[in-house]
Amino acid sequence: MSTHVVVIGADLRRATIKVTPGTYLIDVLQEACKKLSISSDKFILKHKQKTVDLTVPFRTSGLVGGAKLELVQRSNTPSAVQIGLQLPQPEAKEVPGGRLIKRLPSDLTLWGVLRQLESGTDASAGRNINITARGVARTSAAGAFGAGQLYYETPVLNIMGRDYTTFADFQKTLAQLGHNSGSVLVRLTFKTTDQTLFEAMEQIGQYFKETSEEKSAPAQSQAGADSAPTTEPKAEEAQPVQVSDTPMTEAPSATQSLAETAPAAAPVSESKDPYEPVGVFLAPSNSTPAAALAPADESDFTPTVAHAKLHQSQLQQSGRNKRLPSDQELAARAADEQARVAAIKSVLVKVRFPDNTSSDWQMDHAATGAVLHAAVRHVMADPTLPFRLVLPGSTRRVVRDEAGPTHALIADYKMHGRVLVNLLWTDDVPPAKRRLPFLKAAIARQGREIEVPELPTYELEETTKPAPSKDDGRGTDKAGDGKGGSKVPKWLKLGKK
Repeated sequence: MSTHVVVIGADLRRATIKVTPGTYLIDVLQEACKKLSISSDKFILKHKQKTVDLTVPFRTSGLVGGAKLELVQRSNTPSAVQIGLQLPQPEAKEVPGGRLIKRLPSDLTLWGVLRQLESGTDASAGRNINITARGVARTSAAGAFGAGQLYYETPVLNIMGRDYTTFADFQKTLAQLGHNSGSVLVRLTFKTTDQTLFEAMEQIGQYFKETSEEKSAPAQSQAGADSAPTTEPKAEEAQPVQVSDTPMTEAPSATQSLAETAPAAAPVSESKDPYEPVGVFLAPSNSTPAAALAPADESDFTPTVAHAKLHQSQLQQSGRNKRLPSDQELAARAADEQARVAAIKSVLVKVRFPDNTSSDWQMDHAATGAVLHAAVRHVMADPTLPFRLVLPGSTRRVVRDEAGPTHALIADYKMHGRVLVNLLWTDDVPPAKRRLPFLKAAIARQGREIEVPELPTYELEETTKPAPSKDDGRGTDKAGDGKGGSKVPKWLKLGKK
């Protein structure tokens, strides 16, 4: 049985939409905006001053036939939506609970959601899960024999009972599907296609590249209409991102800044070979660390009054109730972080080897974990030995030997200034190999001793003496009796007069 609803626009124009019990309200919004010749991305529906849930069908929405719905303009600031991605077996065994959970902005596309969740930075507890670039080996013939080939396995997303399988569906944002707040469960399955993995990757790159160019064209024309001097910088900002990524709002921002700043910051090192270190340092000759040989005064470890006041203020600050940041503040922090990362020209990475020798490399925005591993193998005496590069700290993050868009040293590993990376042998390296010199003979000859700077000496400031008490001009203290003693006031004296 079919019925209808009436959608009223802001200019009081009306659109009558036929609905069935299974019609989703997001389809009602899109059909109404199509009839009114407006964009459905900028509006939501309200019924009796209450926002309508666009993700449910008509039979569960609580609306009656002939209901009047109002078109209300949506906020420009994207809200946060908690995404729960239910993984299929056997991938679900690698993740606690079988779900990847993360809060993402509502203007992120479905493809961007998959790219965010498969990266392994936050949602999958450090595990990389391949979702968007899967291939299944299969013979071209129907039998068990024949030429083998990898065929693309496309993800299938089921959201509120609806399946999304095509690249056009993956370009829809969460807001376009009606998810502007709250949480949503996405069930993930895979379907093998008749397209080879190589052809699919080319199609994905070309499709997302064209989509990025289409989205950047209006921004360029708007910038040209505003002012002529700002046209050229806007055109540089609207360059398409890398082929393997997507034109999303959050994830490609770091990649886009990486692609913009890489050409300007490439030739940092004076050496022609990018893997040649800028500095090689020999192992210390003394077994005692230089910091332990420095003289220390016991007063250096005695807390002062300033330390006590600072500790007290920190305790008071931590005991106060704090307001959670809003979506605008979170977006501003993310923009500031991206600007800070984009402003970094290069970082000096010092890799400390197991024999206490070390080497420095100057890395720019284009450097990834694979570049740093290749640079280390360039100076190794035996580059076939397996190793790990570990960042210092309690989390013990490992710099992976990968060159993907999510493994940039500056944008993804958050390196800045001078960074120390420790090289650790894997368990399968024999002890005899570990005792051999790490560096090549030619590289070791370039090494120099580490110069320990002398600590500056500081003189303690003399404590100020209390100011002498003022007298009353008669040689006696105001509160005393002329002999320097304190005088007790009359009203404080006890007993009879």
